[in-house]
Amino acid sequence: MIEVVPVPLPGRAYEVRIGAGLIEDAGAQIAPLLRRPRVAVVSDETVAAHWLPVLQQALKAQGIESTALTLPAGEATKGWPQFTRTVEWLLEQKIERRDVVIALGGGVIGDLVGFAAAVLRRGVRFVQVPTSLLAQVDSSVGGKTGINAPQGKNLIGAFHQPSLVLADIGVLDTLTPRDFRAGMGEVVKYGMLGDSEFFQWLEAHGSSVVAGDRAARSHAVRRSVEMKAEIVLRDETEQGDRALLNLGHTFCHALEAATGYSDRLLHGEGVAIGCALAFALSARLGLCPQEDPSRVRALIRDLGMRCDLSDIPGDLPGAEALLDLMGQDKKVVDGQLRFILARGIGDSFVTSDVPRDTVLELLREELDRR
Repeated sequence: MIEVVPVPLPGRAYEVRIGAGLIEDAGAQIAPLLRRPRVAVVSDETVAAHWLPVLQQALKAQGIESTALTLPAGEATKGWPQFTRTVEWLLEQKIERRDVVIALGGGVIGDLVGFAAAVLRRGVRFVQVPTSLLAQVDSSVGGKTGINAPQGKNLIGAFHQPSLVLADIGVLDTLTPRDFRAGMGEVVKYGMLGDSEFFQWLEAHGSSVVAGDRAARSHAVRRSVEMKAEIVLRDETEQGDRALLNLGHTFCHALEAATGYSDRLLHGEGVAIGCALAFALSARLGLCPQEDPSRVRALIRDLGMRCDLSDIPGDLPGAEALLDLMGQDKKVVDGQLRFILARGIGDSFVTSDVPRDTVLELLREELDRR
């Protein structure tokens, strides 16, 4: 069964299709988009080993010719060298403006390929085929594309909407337990930021999602995508409401920079830790009930995710250095660092009115517990 979540942006409308077996059926799904039966596929070494032959066979079955580029796996790929390599390769393949580029992979590939499509010939169409939970529920939807800079994460990029998203939940069975749980960080975030009923559903059924229940996984992906699509429709280019999707990310991006964008901390793990810190900060400022941070931490822990700074292996910089890293965040406006905080579970908001000393005190206490 395929579930469809529409993203009806004026002039750039597309669908997010969710279901098992979508990669095997990708040729039929993508064929209606094509002006000529030819596509370029970009993937990474890990994903390509499992899914590139399946995708190319599905395309071939519909008479669609494909050529593929395989990049190294990992966050380090999301920078200028591999971005330049991808753009130049697409030019070598004579990809035209009316052609389609397929991003087959997780968030790194989706972001990088989407950015390449955005700048190639001033914009070519692309299809997201996200193969991680995190990419299916978050990064493949909404048109945010980009790469990292030494100064911070996702600081170089463009808004460029995909023409189609194929979220094959069957692919999730091949993820490592750690990678899947990292993606749950983004799923739980949606309940925290705007849907307390979804948070309650996760408290009751999250263990089934982690255990592999297809119906539970389909619901978790669909509800996450629905929430993201609703926010993107209200605020495509993050002038207001869309910033809510960054709940936990101000802390997360600083921690990712502090750990060198390495396997010490996966993005979804950083999001989970960042959400726990955001609720702790909210309670400390008297914004949300005192029991909410404990409830947030309990769900994160119950789902087997990292929750505290003590869960990050290796050394971390001090509180002042972490706060300085937050200053490179994209949410900084007029030099003011903006936080996404909460009045309660399911009720988040954006604010710049956060005392620096309160943040430092929280970070020092968390670091002292390591």
